[in-house]
Amino acid sequence: MQGTIQFIQSSPEELENRIYNRFKNEIDNLKSDFQPKQPTEYLTRNQVKEMLGVDLSTIHNWTKRGKLKAYGLGNRVYYKRNEIEQAIVPLNQ
Repeated sequence: MQGTIQFIQSSPEELENRIYNRFKNEIDNLKSDFQPKQPTEYLTRNQVKEMLGVDLSTIHNWTKRGKLKAYGLGNRVYYKRNEIEQAIVPLNQ
């Protein structure tokens, strides 16, 4: 059995300190492993065009074919940066 605590000859304060220290260590370990989520970065069609070095018509064609996924807000068209980067695949040589 792991981490056995005996209550004999222990004051309530000692027990409280032991529990506190155990939880503090666990929380510190969790904090060191925690990675905050990065906010989603949205790019306009022109930003994608500049990023990939292609024409707007190419961006339009890739979107129509399903190679890129477009998102909209009103009349504006956006693309997620991480999805653009995932769409780029290695070529078989």
